[in-house]
Amino acid sequence: MTLTYTDLGWSDFFQSQRNDDADLTPYRVSAVHRDRLTGLSPSSEIQLLPDRLTGEFAVGDWVLANSVNQVCHRLERQTELSRRAAGTDARVQLIAANVDVLFITTSCNADFNLARLERYLALAHQAGCYPVLVLTKADVCEDAEAYRKQAASLSPSLTVLTLDAKDPDDLTQLLAWVPPGQTAALVGSSGVGKTTLTNGLTGSKDAVRDVREVDSKGRHTTTARYLRRMVHGGWLIDTPGMRALRIKDADEGVEEVFSDLTEIARGCKFSDCAHGGEPGCAVTKAIKAGTIERNRFERWQKLQRDEERNSENLAQSRRRDKGFGKMIKSMKHDHKGRKGY
Repeated sequence: MTLTYTDLGWSDFFQSQRNDDADLTPYRVSAVHRDRLTGLSPSSEIQLLPDRLTGEFAVGDWVLANSVNQVCHRLERQTELSRRAAGTDARVQLIAANVDVLFITTSCNADFNLARLERYLALAHQAGCYPVLVLTKADVCEDAEAYRKQAASLSPSLTVLTLDAKDPDDLTQLLAWVPPGQTAALVGSSGVGKTTLTNGLTGSKDAVRDVREVDSKGRHTTTARYLRRMVHGGWLIDTPGMRALRIKDADEGVEEVFSDLTEIARGCKFSDCAHGGEPGCAVTKAIKAGTIERNRFERWQKLQRDEERNSENLAQSRRRDKGFGKMIKSMKHDHKGRKGY
């Protein structure tokens, strides 16, 4: 089948960025490797030589390359999914780019976690992607509807689907959310069935791994990100499992996910109310009245704290870690001095 640039996701948004680069060829990045990129055009799939570190590119990006396959420009992204790297690293780790729909996957078992789902929802809202919660393994769950109701309680307008990842009819539900030429990304923990979904949605045959029954945790099947064509013409980016999601610069996304709480908080007497017992606190009043659940309020506060910490830049992180190291060294020195005395 012959593809067009429109089929690949090209739009006026990207066309407007070409300017005087008519002699350069646009490519959609389908894979990011250590020292090169794989690019798609309507006529071919080729290896591209980047003009910068490959870590600055994401699967789904659009780039312009010259006749010797050297990347000359990366076009501005319409949407960007990223997180703060694991551990104490303050750097940004790109997940995917130019994604229209984010399939947030979890399963109807011990993997289900409302706090984690809220983090993914904040990520989607901040990036500008449409979120769809996909609850897998509904076929082996005694009460999948109970899980669906819990997920749906996060927002009255949230789309929540329960499905069997191997059922063609259930897969049709997902395909309907990604028209030809648009792009979806699959995110979630290892073991929730992302690889099985990818196989069904794209017709690929990647191997899947078993999940431990004791805690419903799986091992990583997907270890890299790839852009794949779906069976109906849309595009899918599968991502490695992420049990920990450290969102950054997502204050607007957090506010959107907890819009009910932020609206109530506007009624507090003080604009800087910490909702910890201050007089005239509308949030405390709502908790006592049962209007909002205390657990949800605590998740909101924790996510706000984590987002603020994760949004510090690399220099701030190094200063904080350096300061902490000096404090420990000073404490050890004082302890030795007292002991010697």
